[in-house]
This record gives sequence, structure tokens and C-alpha cells, in this order.
Amino acid sequence: MGNSPKFLIAALVCTLSCSTSSDEYPELRGPYLGQPPPGSTPALFAPGFVCTSLSERDAAMSPDGSLFVWSIWSGSFGSIVFSRLQDGVWTTPQMAPFSGRYSDLEPAFSPDGSRLYFASNRPLEGIGPPKDYDIWSVELEAGEWSFPSNVGQPLNSDANEFYPSIATNGAIYFTAQRQGSLGGEDIFRSERRGDAYTTPENIGPGVNTEQGEFNAFVAPDEHMILFSSFGRHDGQGGGDLYVSFRDENGVWQPAVNLGETINTPSLEYCPSISPDGRYLFYSSRTTGRTPYWEKVRSFSALRKLLNAPLNGSGDIFWVEISTVERLREVLSGP
Repeated sequence: MGNSPKFLIAALVCTLSCSTSSDEYPELRGPYLGQPPPGSTPALFAPGFVCTSLSERDAAMSPDGSLFVWSIWSGSFGSIVFSRLQDGVWTTPQMAPFSGRYSDLEPAFSPDGSRLYFASNRPLEGIGPPKDYDIWSVELEAGEWSFPSNVGQPLNSDANEFYPSIATNGAIYFTAQRQGSLGGEDIFRSERRGDAYTTPENIGPGVNTEQGEFNAFVAPDEHMILFSSFGRHDGQGGGDLYVSFRDENGVWQPAVNLGETINTPSLEYCPSISPDGRYLFYSSRTTGRTPYWEKVRSFSALRKLLNAPLNGSGDIFWVEISTVERLREVLSGP
């Protein structure tokens, strides 16, 4: 398909051959789960380990690079899973101890790595039926996870709050549909003042429009924000990734589409930047370069295809951040 990204050959081979059961994982060593750097071409991240036949999204790497956390989405229920670098080897993926009873997704580390934020529909008291989605957090100390705590008002409300992203100064960005929205879901910002947050503010028309904006990741110094949106005139299809840069006056400039190297006719969402600032992680529901009907000639082939990454349920990709930073140079002009 003309607008599909030029995925690495390894990713395409994995589409046809990778099938991972719950007990079969490759042994991975080294930084970034031992994966070869992707360059300027998007690549599946850790196929057969992170990317499987399931719906994976929401990549989050701890600042020291020793903990990788992501979400598994089943259509109406999310679970947070992780792998830890231990004695030089990445541990088999497992569910976070606080996750599994209620729907949890969209993990994001605090700048110092001491806390993990996430969205959850768990009740405030920890028991009973689920409620709307709020922003929650757990502390991380000596490899142990604390009991989740709700970040409270005024950040959380009686409506849904999603996809937290935390700047170095403690400001938190998140997705919500609430008073002050320009249309549908928008991106809001709240400052951290001691142990409390300020009243969230819409970050403005450079990012938010009458269309839906969601899944925003802010750079630690807040110079750049990446987010997903659908229904825009320059979209590639089912929902695209965009970037906006903040000027010297603190105003977010009109967002630009990341282009067909990353965006496809399918949905691209859940962006994040690696702690070292070198790579963009994101999720995509693309099925690759060619449609199913050009690949499948038997039930055996169909089963293999559906039990592998790139089956359309959602996978995590990564690419050099220079792919995004070049847009800033273009916008700045000569």
C-alpha cells in the first residue's frame, strides 16, 4: 500500500514466522531489550517478546533503562505488564502486581523513576465495581511496587482522565473531555505545587481542535508534545501522530503530521520518547506492507499470521527521534 511505512525486513519476516506461546520467550540481554537500533525506518520493538499476537501499547522505559512497562489491551480491559533487566537478562514478561482486577493502562514514569503513573477505572476505595478512568500512581522502591493511590482532584474528575505524561518540573499532561474542551477529547496540563496539582488548563488550539486529540507525550523540558488525532484534513487514515513545538512565549504552535514514514491508513497512537531522548516509541494497528488476502493461501498460513505481530490488533514500534526533530528544522525555516 502506497502510504504504508517501509518496515524493516526483520519485521516482515516475523509477521510470517513469529508465534509466541505464553511459555516461549527469547532470552534478551543488553539495553533496550537487546534490540538493534531502528534508524530512520520504524521497526517492531522486541518481536516475539513485547510484540506478539496480543494488542500491545503504551511503551514506558524507566529513566535508568532497567525496567520496560507496557499495556495489553483486550478491547475493553487493559493490563499493565513489565520486564526487568536482572543479572544482565530481561525477565519474562509478567503482570504488574497491582494490575489485573480492574482495567489499567497507559503507564508513564516520573522523571526520577521513583513513581509510575497510569490510567485505571478502579474504585477509589480499591474494592467494588469499576468507575470512570482516573490517573493513579504507584511508588517504586528497591524493585517493589506500592499500593496504587489516586492523584485526586482537581486533576481527576467525574469524567475520564487518560494517558498521563510528566515533565521534569512535575507538570502533568493528560487526555480528558471536560469543561474547557475545544471539541471531544483534548489535552490538558496541570502544574505540581507541593503535594497538589493546580486546576488543569487546556493547552490551546495549537494542539487541540474540534477533532479528537488524545495520547499526548510531552518532552521532559516541555519544548515538544507528541499526540494522536483523527479526522484532520492531513490525516493518513484511522488516526495519526502529530507534533507541536512550544515557542519562547510558552505557546504551542500549530501541530504537524509526522508523515507517511510513521503514519499509515491504520491507527497510530500512544507515543513516548526514550529516557535518553534518542528514540520515539509508538503503537500502530497496521498489518504491514501487503493486505491479508495477498498473504494467506491456507488455514495454516492464516493461523500463523494471526498468531504473530502485525495482525492488526496493535504493536509497539520504535524509530530514531531525528525523524521528528527534522520537522522542527523545516518549520523554523532557513
